[in-house]
Amino acid sequence: MIFLELFIRFFFVGLFAIGGGLATLPFLQSMGETTGWFTASDISDMIAISESTPGPIGVNMATYVGYQVGEISGVAGGLFGGIVATLGLITPSVIVVIIVSKMLQRFKDSKYVEYAFYGLRAASIGLVASACLGVAKLAFWSSEIMTETGSVFAAVNYKSIILSAVIFLCITKFKKLHPIALILLSAVVGIALKM
Repeated sequence: MIFLELFIRFFFVGLFAIGGGLATLPFLQSMGETTGWFTASDISDMIAISESTPGPIGVNMATYVGYQVGEISGVAGGLFGGIVATLGLITPSVIVVIIVSKMLQRFKDSKYVEYAFYGLRAASIGLVASACLGVAKLAFWSSEIMTETGSVFAAVNYKSIILSAVIFLCITKFKKLHPIALILLSAVVGIALKM
């Protein structure tokens, strides 16, 4: 039954997360709160792993969640859960692409189609911006520490802020530096800071 729920939940994420992988983050946050399958902290781990592995971030996160949830069921459930969640996420896109490809030629000059795409671009920007703010909150702020200590200064993750600023400067200053080098550098710095 959990696999059916995984498929359905990720089907709706795939259906409504317009704008790519980062647009899935608000839906994942809601899913984590609703189901208890993962925490906000787990989402930051998912993002780190999904960004560091080949493939689209949304698909990687669906596979990760499906695997984790499937592990609860046992009997190779992790692998099956990863497959089910991934299929749930990509199925709406496949259906929509088939429908759109059949109809777009007929309506490509329609002003209403143009207006619809204009609105969808705005919606995807809003979803991605929301996801970026959510990731920033997870990386730079610890609600748990704030609750425990009551100190705003203790809840701020200064190391993450400094690392993000350095990476941002590297991206703007050294435009030829490959993103993989920055990801590896960040991983090494993260390991060093935690040791």
